[in-house]
Amino acid sequence: MSAYTDLVRLLKDDALSGVEGKPTLKERGDKAYWYAARRVGTEMRFIYIGEDSDETRARIDRIEELRATAKDRQAERSRLVRLLRAEGMTPTDRATGSILSAMAAAGTFRLGGTIVGTNAFRLYEGELGIRLPIGGMANTGDIDIAQFEKLSVALQDQVDPGLAETFSALKFDPLPALDQGRTWRWAQGGSGQLVEFLTPAFGDETIRDLPALGVNAQGLNYLNFLIAEPIHAAAIYRSGVLVQVPRPERYAIHKLIIADRRRDGAGSLKSAKDREQAAFLIEAMAEDRPDDLSLAYATAMEVGPRWREHIGNSLKRMPEMKLILDGLGV
Repeated sequence: MSAYTDLVRLLKDDALSGVEGKPTLKERGDKAYWYAARRVGTEMRFIYIGEDSDETRARIDRIEELRATAKDRQAERSRLVRLLRAEGMTPTDRATGSILSAMAAAGTFRLGGTIVGTNAFRLYEGELGIRLPIGGMANTGDIDIAQFEKLSVALQDQVDPGLAETFSALKFDPLPALDQGRTWRWAQGGSGQLVEFLTPAFGDETIRDLPALGVNAQGLNYLNFLIAEPIHAAAIYRSGVLVQVPRPERYAIHKLIIADRRRDGAGSLKSAKDREQAAFLIEAMAEDRPDDLSLAYATAMEVGPRWREHIGNSLKRMPEMKLILDGLGV
């Protein structure tokens, strides 16, 4: 866990040191965001750095030092990745790693894109200091990326190069959608790998625009709970790739909701996988992070009767997990 934490820290340092321009703070509503401002031709370009926080300000204060020590960090990151591999941490496979690396380079995760689904679950190994289970619950060929629509509009920055160009270079083709001209899924010929874009919905689950990522996205209810307050994670590929994932406690509770909500029925294989992932994280976090788990559970239960119904229906199939959650004192 110490090596993993160091790797994430170094990747965060690199993410800032590679952005050129004068740090500039912009306020939008009740939030503030940092940008790097630089002139491109006759216009000013503002490149998004991150939401205003003590951590972001501390890095900005050290920006010249971070730029000067970039080569040393590269060597240290490579050493940490070798150490993590040697200790048995599950690396990101080549196909997934190459896609995540390309999306990270374009700015997908810097601009608030968050990996959801099983690829996020696989990245909790370093965050929680746990061994991933062997078997179906950690297997996937899909990469699901979610972003808040309002954030995508508010940032006023875009991925570069565009994701359509990035996917084309990786031999991905857009999949046709019911709404012509709107693309939210790409498939890679041969590998069967699928990349999908999602965004929270509050009612009608329609296709929305994500201007910061330059793509469309499928709206999904309950997704807002999952991707609120995401965290950084390191994909173990090459010398590490900085990505963003949901908080693990929110992921666990969200899986309880989705397992009951699936259109193919709560008894389906996908629902069973949802419950397995939820149970794995609940057991791990009840031991090491009970307060985080308790807060996520209480937050979801307080939203409304439909949320409580979905969670309750899943827990009827998981009596041991219900005992654990009830024991948290919610």
